[in-house]
Amino acid sequence: MASPVEAASACDAFAITKSDTTVVNFDALYVGTTGDVAVVTGKGSTTTFPTVPAGFIIPIKGTKVMSTNTTASGFVGMKY
Repeated sequence: MASPVEAASACDAFAITKSDTTVVNFDALYVGTTGDVAVVTGKGSTTTFPTVPAGFIIPIKGTKVMSTNTTASGFVGMKY
């Protein structure tokens, strides 16, 4: 049986460059610098998380980190 830490740990991580056209699949998103983060969710809706602090992990499945309406940077996608 996996420990609680193992169950919540990502098995892969990769840099994401914000883009309105590039599709990337992630289960969570690390934000490197403070700012707004616009994403396309796994179900296809677009939403903006306002003023996300640096070092925060947004626990959402998504397919894009949009360039439009995103002011934060330093994104790392995670897969569980």
